[in-house]
Amino acid sequence: MRVAVYPGTFDPITNGHLDILERAVNLFDQVIIAIAEDNYKQTLFTLEERRYLVEQACKHLPRMEVRTFDGLLIDFVQSINANVIVRGLRAVSDFEYEMQMAMMNKKLNHNVETIFLMSASKYSFLSSSIIKQVALLDGSIKGLVPVEVEEALKGKYMLKAGTREG
Repeated sequence: MRVAVYPGTFDPITNGHLDILERAVNLFDQVIIAIAEDNYKQTLFTLEERRYLVEQACKHLPRMEVRTFDGLLIDFVQSINANVIVRGLRAVSDFEYEMQMAMMNKKLNHNVETIFLMSASKYSFLSSSIIKQVALLDGSIKGLVPVEVEEALKGKYMLKAGTREG
């Protein structure tokens, strides 16, 4: 069975992430979305909130499962007997970092391959960071994230605005 892992922070999941995931489920027998618990980023959403939003956004996809992990990705991949890591590339600027990560993962476990999928051109500019910036400033993110994510972002930023004013 060909099991692939699509890792990320998913803070929050975007339609760009979904585009990569929808294509990955057509290539593999099972795709595990692996949400990183520990990372170098300060997240807006808790791990539980990110997991819920990913589950809601992906419930229409077959052969897909959402899990969380901490520590090294390659250890998680090995623990579930997966043999492929799926990564999305938006632009050439993503490639250098992603290549370094893929090479390190290959050094740590030579049995695991990293597959790169190019994002659809309509999502090539899209990142979770830019989505959060636009949402914070009350800009429209309609069509760029699942509806559940749009609502969750509005709720988060209304809460933050309320605490600043109060």
